[in-house]
Amino acid sequence: MNEQEIKSLKESKKSLLIAFIVLLNVFLAVLIVSGTVDIQNKIKEGKYIGQEIETKNTITISDTGEIYTKPDLAITTLSVITEAKTVSEAMKENTEKMNKVINFVKGEGVEEKDLQTTNFNIYPRYEYRETEIFSYPPSDKRVLVGYEATQRLQVKIRNMEKIGKIIEGATANGANQVGDLQFTVDKQDELKDQARKQAIDKAKTKAETLASQLGVNLVRITNFSESAVLPYYPIDLKYAEVPAEGLGGGAPEIETGENKITVTVTITYEIN
Repeated sequence: MNEQEIKSLKESKKSLLIAFIVLLNVFLAVLIVSGTVDIQNKIKEGKYIGQEIETKNTITISDTGEIYTKPDLAITTLSVITEAKTVSEAMKENTEKMNKVINFVKGEGVEEKDLQTTNFNIYPRYEYRETEIFSYPPSDKRVLVGYEATQRLQVKIRNMEKIGKIIEGATANGANQVGDLQFTVDKQDELKDQARKQAIDKAKTKAETLASQLGVNLVRITNFSESAVLPYYPIDLKYAEVPAEGLGGGAPEIETGENKITVTVTITYEIN
């Protein structure tokens, strides 16, 4: 190895040593900064050790809003129940009667969107007959005697003055079971908003009065909840059996009365 090669090797070693020293200094600097930040965080955490979460002073107020309104929607169910010897006979007779009922109801101004078939069934009908009169215990045999077809139609009546007429006419046209007459309000959300506003106004007034009496200030609302009771008043006409000739004696008098929409609110205030 000549003098030039020896000189080059020394310079290479010197460069590697300098690079190693630089990297070591950078590593030590990062380690020092990281340790300092961690110590500062530990100091901050130590300030809160053993201390409880700050609690706010609050008061909670509840009140109720009530809106009374006359119902504008009646809902009832008209059923046709038919018995026949065969399935086809039962379906044919039942369909004819229900179609007459639907046509009559539509003729009284009820729109198609307010008619809904809610049930359709065909059941076999059996009777138990004694086969051996003098046997003990008595021997019975189940005998197929026919079929029963049932079709149920839900009707929404918006012209409240026609409720009795529609029920009477539907039974005259073949409906032999009437039930679930109930009165409700079609646009309940609007009335619910009015009841809510009334309840909130009353609750705010009550909160201001209470704060004045307690000598505190209302800061802000921290919690709110509500519950509502919407009108649903079923009339005692639960699936009444109707004679074959209909109700007779003219249309029944139906009194709708008033419905009540109730909203109760609960408001929590922070106070100081």
